[in-house]
Amino acid sequence: MTGVDTNIIVRLLTGDDPSQSEKARAVLKKADVFVPETVMLETEWVLRHAYGFETTAIHDAFTKLCGLPNVILPNPHRMQTALQWYTEGLDFADALHLASSQGCRAFFSFDRKLVRSAEGRGQCKVKEP
Repeated sequence: MTGVDTNIIVRLLTGDDPSQSEKARAVLKKADVFVPETVMLETEWVLRHAYGFETTAIHDAFTKLCGLPNVILPNPHRMQTALQWYTEGLDFADALHLASSQGCRAFFSFDRKLVRSAEGRGQCKVKEP
């Protein structure tokens, strides 16, 4: 298994640098590829801020990437939950934080938008301290 950095995933998904994009595709063809959640988190930020991708495009790209038979995630169910909540309006980082905290009784945040938008999502109640 081989781990990959954000720039490999970004090149794969954008194709903005033909040489690096081809190398990124080659990496994914060679072996099982481990994609850390931190790489997914950073990739979403880069695609949204640097490339102007919309939520739907990011969700579709991540769904296809995570569905590749040789892509290994630390917790596929957690990523699936985060991606679902992302399409329902949560910020991707917040969705991943909340999906990662489902074993907790509560998740505290000063972010009132998160507290409101997380209502009814999962078993971990999001609230202000």
